[in-house]
Amino acid sequence: MPLASQRVGRRERNKQEKLDRITAAARELFAERGVDEVTTQEIADKADIGAGTLFLYAKTKGELLLLVQNSSYADALAEGTSAAGSIPDVLDAVMAIVRPVVECNRKQIDNGRTYLREIVFGDPEEPHHRTALGLTVQTEQAIADVLQRDGRSSAADAATLAHIVSAIMFVSMAATINIAKPVDDVVQEIKTQVQVLLPR
Repeated sequence: MPLASQRVGRRERNKQEKLDRITAAARELFAERGVDEVTTQEIADKADIGAGTLFLYAKTKGELLLLVQNSSYADALAEGTSAAGSIPDVLDAVMAIVRPVVECNRKQIDNGRTYLREIVFGDPEEPHHRTALGLTVQTEQAIADVLQRDGRSSAADAATLAHIVSAIMFVSMAATINIAKPVDDVVQEIKTQVQVLLPR
């Protein structure tokens, strides 16, 4: 193997190792104290890197939260989509997609609400933000696929309905009035609204 290939491989491995350490440090500190109570310096110290290095991977604390939460969101979406595949009832299948997303978003409620704010108002040019937006698109597509199953919705209508379901989910998860509500109550609130939308 040429020396240049070995150097590039080692450099990429080192970058990935640093990213993994940053992600683990941020995940642990955010889970313990919440994103608002953690400084970027604390994350850099825990990851055993300099603050300048940290900012090469994420420019703000919000971007660090996106980095951490995106992997949880992706796992939740995969779980929900898989479960929905074996559920014949359209509403129940949609809610099978929604529930794990709500659960992962509410493991640490303040972090979850901040994550939603970052998705909506963050910089779409930032890579972690782009990933989060991509996950919302994937969520809507998974919901649209379910909505087309029974033939009552065209592809265009299903896409529009899925976008509305996504908006309902975001508002229900982010709403201040729902901060103290358990996951089951938030999911039921979403289900009640989605049920009204579905073609009869």
